[in-house]
Amino acid sequence: MKAYAQPIKKLIAELGKLPGIGEKTAARLANYILRSTEDDVIKLAESIVEVKRKIKLCKVCLNLTEEETCYICSDTSRDKETICVVEDPDALAAIEESGGYRGTYHVLHGALAPLDGIGPDNLRLGELILRINEGNIKEVIIATNTNVHGESTALLLTKMLKDKDIKLTRIAMGVPMGGDLKYIDKMTLSKSLEFRRGM
Repeated sequence: MKAYAQPIKKLIAELGKLPGIGEKTAARLANYILRSTEDDVIKLAESIVEVKRKIKLCKVCLNLTEEETCYICSDTSRDKETICVVEDPDALAAIEESGGYRGTYHVLHGALAPLDGIGPDNLRLGELILRINEGNIKEVIIATNTNVHGESTALLLTKMLKDKDIKLTRIAMGVPMGGDLKYIDKMTLSKSLEFRRGM
């Protein structure tokens, strides 16, 4: 980075703080920004500031929203008796894009990762328990990721909710549509057999 002028070094350093962006990618992005028109750069900067100022957490499900309550929680046609628990807003968006779910959500904003300093107190579990205690919730669907952190979080949720008078379910894991069994990893095949269903 020695070859760059100080303002470019500063931009590369700031871009390098973004997740998944290394020094080389940050340098490429900085050079792209330098080649962009001033109008485009101003639009980018304004959109970053606008998101930071306007976006907040939904008071019900903790999804990202511009209003007090997100569009899902405000939708009277949604099944308010079912809550799908997800790790982050990206997972919520993916489920929404599938079009197969018409209930509500609860966003934890993370998953258990003790080595990274993320424990139960860092997740939005208290708000979930409050919703279950206050509302007429009949089912909670645990839709955390199927990695170590997601599975640990699912196990914690199961323990926390086992004494509640609700149906507790976990999203199915298994072979993707169009998947060829000989190319599927052992863990996925094992889970597919474990979570098999009747025809």
